Amino acid sequence: YAVVYGVLGRHIDAHQRSWAMGLTAAAGSFGQFLMVPVSSLLIAHLGWQHALWTLAGAALLIIPLSRGLHDEPQQAQALAANKHHAPDEPSTWSVLTEAFAHRDYLLLTAGYFVCGFQVAFIGVHLPSYLKDHQLPPEVATTALALLGLFNVLGTYASGSLGQRMRKTWILSAIYALRSVTIIIFVLQPFTPLSVGLFAAVMGALWLSTVPPTNAIVAQMLGIRHLSMLGGIVFLSHQVGSFLGVWLGGRLYDSTGSYDLVWWLAVALGLVAAALNLPINEHRTPARQAVQPLSERA
Repeated sequence: YAVVYGVLGRHIDAHQRSWAMGLTAAAGSFGQFLMVPVSSLLIAHLGWQHALWTLAGAALLIIPLSRGLHDEPQQAQALAANKHHAPDEPSTWSVLTEAFAHRDYLLLTAGYFVCGFQVAFIGVHLPSYLKDHQLPPEVATTALALLGLFNVLGTYASGSLGQRMRKTWILSAIYALRSVTIIIFVLQPFTPLSVGLFAAVMGALWLSTVPPTNAIVAQMLGIRHLSMLGGIVFLSHQVGSFLGVWLGGRLYDSTGSYDLVWWLAVALGLVAAALNLPINEHRTPARQAVQPLSERA
């Protein structure tokens, strides 16, 4: 996301940026969903070794497709000319210093930590949790597929809504709805239907945080260093992902149950919802990074 969104931010008008990020995230989510049945078919018909070689070959398609991320010659010249005529352009270190002094950027980063914690914990430990409640393995498989499928719809919807509503409100609503969904799930009797409904709702909220989060970073801090600044926010997400997976297993080993981690995920979701509410997505630092090419006169 950090690399691709950096390119999008530089070439997409601000009034379409959130939508474009939502569309891109939805495409990635669909690929993630599609690879589950495709991988299963490849393993069934070719064996796991040849399935891995096939997937490796498919991954090589990134190389020719990445040419779409290059600047057009005239755009590259415009960027170079802008840099040449802007001797006071801030250095990378000064941009980082301003970003880490930016209260709203730090709040956004902290909220994204929670996103990583929740989705990684659920994605890794949900099958074991369902097994503990005597549900057959196909229920867990279906749930993971539903997470991926509804993730496509959720990411596109959040990106589109970001063009019409305050993105911070969208993020607060997503985190709050995650907590409510988890509460209802753990308090209801466990049936294939209840698991399917949980997976569908949670899937719609799964990576729907990605488009508004990155659009806010671009809006607050500009797009010149969007890949770097968005990558730092995503690093927080990945630290949360690590803790969600590790702590889930650690507490399960200690208590023999996932209940404590579920309630921790609920509490963190409410905290993230509260952290995103006061964010002023229009607040910029003292020095604003360069505008996207399409927004220049």
